[in-house]
Amino acid sequence: MKFLIAGFGSIGRRHFRNLLTLGQKDILFLRSFKSTLETDELDGFVVETELDKALAHRPDAVIITNPTALHLDIAIPAARQGCNLFFEKPISDSLEHIDQLKATLESGGGQAMTGFQFRFHPGLQKIKELISGKVVGNLVACCAHWGEFLPAWHPWEDYRQSYSAKKDLGGGVVLTLSHPLDYVHWLLGDAESLWSFIAQVPTLEIETEAVAEIGIRFTQGVVASIHLNYIQHPPVHKLELIGDQGTIRWDNASGSVELYQRETNLWQSYPTPAGFDRNDMFLAEMQHFIDCVQKQKTPVCTLEDGIYTQKLVNAVYQSAIEERIIKFHGN
Repeated sequence: MKFLIAGFGSIGRRHFRNLLTLGQKDILFLRSFKSTLETDELDGFVVETELDKALAHRPDAVIITNPTALHLDIAIPAARQGCNLFFEKPISDSLEHIDQLKATLESGGGQAMTGFQFRFHPGLQKIKELISGKVVGNLVACCAHWGEFLPAWHPWEDYRQSYSAKKDLGGGVVLTLSHPLDYVHWLLGDAESLWSFIAQVPTLEIETEAVAEIGIRFTQGVVASIHLNYIQHPPVHKLELIGDQGTIRWDNASGSVELYQRETNLWQSYPTPAGFDRNDMFLAEMQHFIDCVQKQKTPVCTLEDGIYTQKLVNAVYQSAIEERIIKFHGN
């Protein structure tokens, strides 16, 4: 397969290195040269600065890793040429032109996958298995918490100029840390209604929201709360699911899952596989994308899944602006 990586920030570099690890060598790049990363490792690879020239190399797949607000500028022309698309999450910063993207993919013959890599985390996969087995009875509530310290993410750049901090590039904590919105949908099903509060943190000196508190009621009756922030240090990323017969907990720091069942009055631990590394999620995700293209399989995280999460994001902003509960119709 021939791959075009559109954008060479930190996630573009990660996918490049992982493609090499997976034995893929036919790779070229589309770059704006706005990244502050060292580029010595691109020596010997084709680098284009114009999309039409990059697509003239006839890539089989395009890995879209440029700023969120610019994703569809790459995706729609690539889909028109018949390329398969891998979107680094989120799909975009709005639903504008999404119908055009879908129609273009259908006519072009390619398929698309959304890169929510936590669907490939063994801990969350174990939780999905436990939920399916109803080991804690009927689920009642869910709490997800993800806090990061934005200035520490990319120490090689001024975080205030990064896409995560810029409205026009699709930044803000809700979009940038949208993974919990995806995985609670994956674990719990469709949402019924949603409310939210968002806030800026003046000391960060950024123009986007840096804190979000989100409540979701799911059609199956589960009530969920999701907290996101850009100011927490040390970082925390954890999930708790409460059933009428027990509790399931996951902590991203350790990766392990803890299960409490009322009938045994004991906690049981499910650690991650020996040697598990955070990058293993990204490797598994990319290998899955390659398999989907080569074997015409349906991705674990489809374009429609990415669109659903984008609709949740839109509802978060709508609720915060209008100060009301939003009835959610994701499909």
